[in-house]
Amino acid sequence: MSAVLTAPACTGELPEKRSLPVVPLLLGAVALGYILLFLLLPLFMVFYGGLSKGLAFYWEAIQEPDALSAIYLTLTAAAISVPLNLVFGVAAAWAIAKFDFRGKALLVTLIDLPFAVSPVISGLIYALVFGLQGWFGQSLAEHDVSVLFAVPGIVLATVFVTFPFVARELIPLMQAQGREEEEAAASLGAGAWQILWRVTLPNVKWGLLYGVILSNARAMGEFGAVSVVSGHISGMTNTLPLHIEILYNEYNFAGAFACASLLALLALVTLVVKTVIETRYLKEGRS
Repeated sequence: MSAVLTAPACTGELPEKRSLPVVPLLLGAVALGYILLFLLLPLFMVFYGGLSKGLAFYWEAIQEPDALSAIYLTLTAAAISVPLNLVFGVAAAWAIAKFDFRGKALLVTLIDLPFAVSPVISGLIYALVFGLQGWFGQSLAEHDVSVLFAVPGIVLATVFVTFPFVARELIPLMQAQGREEEEAAASLGAGAWQILWRVTLPNVKWGLLYGVILSNARAMGEFGAVSVVSGHISGMTNTLPLHIEILYNEYNFAGAFACASLLALLALVTLVVKTVIETRYLKEGRS
């Protein structure tokens, strides 16, 4: 016996449109509500609180000498720590992604260490090392060198909490690219520095910028580690987050929110730049 296969008759009717699933809509509504409640509302309250007493008070709060000193110290710590982390991040990512050596897994683990260790603990480590009762405290005091309760301690703490960002952005990008282009350049006689500047870095430039932006944002907003090593000396060792805490503890809420709005503006600028970089990176990936 033979079976005859017949195709279903064509009725000429279009298939019915399926209604949108309920679950994605519910998940989207939950996500939107979460963002509004825990992100946009606090951000709005920061600016609202800073401007609650008018523009004159707002301008006076951020022009106060202690506030200007805190802003300057915050910018100084970021200006020193971010370039240091840039150099370290590029070197570490290049070594891990392009070369095989003993201890590579240990180096990757150490890079991730600040993500696992509390910033307060990292500040305490510097206090134990450079404090008067620490390993180098007496020697530093004899040479009149101040690390704790001074700018060097703040920079060291900032470097510690921010150094993974550049390296962690570059390592997967360099690993995904492989070694073919570098090996081809080397076969044509290019040196190590020429390969780095003309082959490796141009291919990861957007990831590099992204890592620098994240590192800079974390450096300016760091509180825990800097709080331990700074000593909270007004006008001298207080960064902007520490100055905001002091104003809040003194019940100067409008002044605290005014200074906090500067950090909020930094976050918004960081978000815009991040979006632009991601857009450019996706466009280049598609072309």
